[in-house]
Amino acid sequence: MKAATGCASGPRADKELAAAAVRQALAAAGLERAERVLLLLSREFARQPTPAILAAASAAGCLQIGGATANGLLTEAGWLLDQPAAVALVLGELPPATADATPLLSFTGRTALPYLWPASPPRAGLLESAAATWNQARPGGPEGVAIALPGLACQMLRAAGLYPLGAAQRVDQCAGYDLRRVAGQTAVESLRRALPADLRAAQPLHRVAVIVADDAPAIGILAANADGSLTLTASLAAGQPLTWAMRQPLAAEQEMRRLLAAVVEPPPAFALMFSCIGRGPLFYGGDDRDLLAFRQRFPGVPLLGAYGSGQIAPTASGNQLFQNTALTLLYRSRHV
Repeated sequence: MKAATGCASGPRADKELAAAAVRQALAAAGLERAERVLLLLSREFARQPTPAILAAASAAGCLQIGGATANGLLTEAGWLLDQPAAVALVLGELPPATADATPLLSFTGRTALPYLWPASPPRAGLLESAAATWNQARPGGPEGVAIALPGLACQMLRAAGLYPLGAAQRVDQCAGYDLRRVAGQTAVESLRRALPADLRAAQPLHRVAVIVADDAPAIGILAANADGSLTLTASLAAGQPLTWAMRQPLAAEQEMRRLLAAVVEPPPAFALMFSCIGRGPLFYGGDDRDLLAFRQRFPGVPLLGAYGSGQIAPTASGNQLFQNTALTLLYRSRHV
């Protein structure tokens, strides 16, 4: 199987950027035409992506063009934010299709997962509000698109980027989205005691989250209230365990490196990475340390990805939407 990526950026959202990204990828793969292309475009293309999609199809010599628009883009060569750009992954000489199910590569422009997606077959991909989506060189429907990659095995790495602040505690009292008491204390006091000493005076609620299970999305904190309660982004139940956690760049990078180090050789044929727009360079202080960790672990492996507001991943309880997560999908032929 041959795979390679290409990237093009410019001052305007011109369809030629998509064609240039595909041509660059074809040249890197040593292909004259592609069997399949994953094309990701910057958000400047969201209102009118069709000309760029057709230009990519013409350059690739195929109609199997799938993808979406996103807030930022990346390849193994680097990342792009706040500028019109296109990135493409071309695939050639694909292995024969098999009956084994690989997670459907899924993109949606909704603000939440489409109604049927949590219970449908396994999905992995990106949610970006108001994004345009496409598959087979055609615009996607109102829910988005699901792209099958038959004949390939997929290994998924999900890095939450959260550093636990102590052991699990028991929820004593809650009402709707308000968490009132935890382990005999008000929720605010419980959190204050869990935080490092230098952060207790001005609690950084935007960096703190609640973990309720290893495979469940973290719950964010919206507000600290005068009665000592915390307003969360999801409701909890009395008796439920919770763990306070914090988003911390060094811990997030270490988690990503641990996950990559545990991957068994041989290296993947190609990979996809879907990260949060609040992670990446904005989180790591000017560079994407997740991308750097991938390059160091798998030098030369083609990588395509994007930054969005939510990452879609399968769990034991169905497909779920995560935030502040880096989702990496490693693809290999099942016949190797």
